[in-house]
Amino acid sequence: MDQFELKKAFENNSRVYGTLVMSTSPKWVGQVKNTGVDFVFIDSEHAPIDRSTRAFMCESFKAQNLAPIVRIPFCCAYEAFAAIEDGAVGIVSPYLESVEEIKTLIGAVKYRPLKGERLRRVLDGEEELSQKEKDYLADYNKGNLLILNIESKVAVDRLDELLSLPEVDAVFIGPHDLSINMGIPEEYDNPEFEEYVEKIIDACNRHKKGIGNHYSGGIDKQIQWAKKGMGIVIWSSDISVFVKSIADDFNAIKSALGEGDLTRAVDVTI
Repeated sequence: MDQFELKKAFENNSRVYGTLVMSTSPKWVGQVKNTGVDFVFIDSEHAPIDRSTRAFMCESFKAQNLAPIVRIPFCCAYEAFAAIEDGAVGIVSPYLESVEEIKTLIGAVKYRPLKGERLRRVLDGEEELSQKEKDYLADYNKGNLLILNIESKVAVDRLDELLSLPEVDAVFIGPHDLSINMGIPEEYDNPEFEEYVEKIIDACNRHKKGIGNHYSGGIDKQIQWAKKGMGIVIWSSDISVFVKSIADDFNAIKSALGEGDLTRAVDVTI
């Protein structure tokens, strides 16, 4: 799936599937496609991936018709546009809470190469671009997706305001950080947490924005949230599946050999 198909799916709340990829091995790219995913989520926030490696990953996945979405380390115009230049078709910025933060990203993802004071005036509604300029910038940034990481109560309470910006394409919930911000760490069955997830889903559906999350704690929760209206399913990560699968296999081998010191695999939170 390319970025244009992905954008259409976001707008229609059609189901799409992705997974987080940490491995930078070139042999990994072709195998990821065999999982049936539509896009890949590449994390530059929690993984030390340099730009040349990230660019190789993005271009390789695009060659497999898997849209690469990159999470940048923090809200920064340079980081956002650098990821676009490295081949990302979508940008996710963590822990967004304000319109000003989102405008910074809009400028980098939707208006480059316009920058500086003039860009600020355009984003603040103080200056109108000519039709020629609008057409040029729309073509230059064609297909670039802007996705908000919503990870706090403040962001949820302001979500209608944040989603009113037409350049926003989708929201990814960060369930781990959201639960911590709410004071109920990893209590994903807590009614208060479920209430906030439903608020996010409802707001995104009303504003016709894509809505999904990244989760690896259990398939049942992903299915539950998808049934409530979440169209973007980002399931687990290569590193998380590796740890769980290898631990389970070693436990089976140890049990068969009569060894009692079994490994307790835990979720890899990213």
